[in-house]
Amino acid sequence: MKAIRFHAYGDPSVLRLEDVAVPVPESGEVLVRVAATSFNGIDAGIRGGGMQGPFPVALPHTPGIDVAGTVEALGDGVTGLEVGLRVVGFLPMVAEGAAAEFVVAPAAVLTPAPERIPLEDAAALPAVGLTARQALFDHAGLRAGQRVLVNGAGGAVGGYVVQLAKRAGAHVVATASARSRDRVLAAGADEVLDHAAAPLAEQVAEPVDVLVQLAPIDPDAFEGLVPLVADGGVIVSTTVWMPAPTDAQRGVRGVDLFVRSDAEQLAELVALVDAGSLRVEVAERVPLAELPRVHERAAAGGISGKVVVLVPSA
Repeated sequence: MKAIRFHAYGDPSVLRLEDVAVPVPESGEVLVRVAATSFNGIDAGIRGGGMQGPFPVALPHTPGIDVAGTVEALGDGVTGLEVGLRVVGFLPMVAEGAAAEFVVAPAAVLTPAPERIPLEDAAALPAVGLTARQALFDHAGLRAGQRVLVNGAGGAVGGYVVQLAKRAGAHVVATASARSRDRVLAAGADEVLDHAAAPLAEQVAEPVDVLVQLAPIDPDAFEGLVPLVADGGVIVSTTVWMPAPTDAQRGVRGVDLFVRSDAEQLAELVALVDAGSLRVEVAERVPLAELPRVHERAAAGGISGKVVVLVPSA
């Protein structure tokens, strides 16, 4: 089968399209014929070698933590799934990824794919959708009527944060660049602020109950956002290379979010997609052979929105 792999950590040039053997599922595992994966920022971090502490992958390694595809074979003891079922999942960070024609996945991370959208587009949902859901509800405990500030709403996670927060009855204030403004408004934001126009402290009119920090930010600038959070509020950050700031005197807590795979939560998101209550946004669709170029563009800041990587049929 064809697979993108890297044999050493480094810049995007280490990625190679290679011929490798089709993996065999062991007990509790499923062989998935991959329709698509997607690009996530963590893929670049792992490839570059900067994430060897939390995510020590074995080399050579195939990236791609999102998978959408069809069950090809079942390992011993697998129940609840069947050959031919369309599935979607968030793969373990240190396992072989889905930038390949086939991938082995733990059965426990897979759930039936949405029926409302093309199977390939479903690869845009797992990692970023779960990040958004866990940020708002697992960590922030979002309730109807609260105010949410989404800093970096123009990215792939941001669109889901805005949609889910609005659906939960929150007032959503989002920051986005000019190129992302219309997309963020369409996701349901009540206010969209241009972070480049003026400091957020001058643009946010009222304190927020929840701050979801998604964009790269200077530590001092991050500290400067704390006064925007109301007493007893929550800051949830995906910029985990620096701790989320807190204000103990006012009861403002900070949470560093490490997204986890959760098939039940993913099934909830799939149900929302099929009900028409959650939109899966795909900015680009590229063939598997172009994945190294996607990594290059991401390193240069040239990616806006979610890129789905299409895998040709074997």
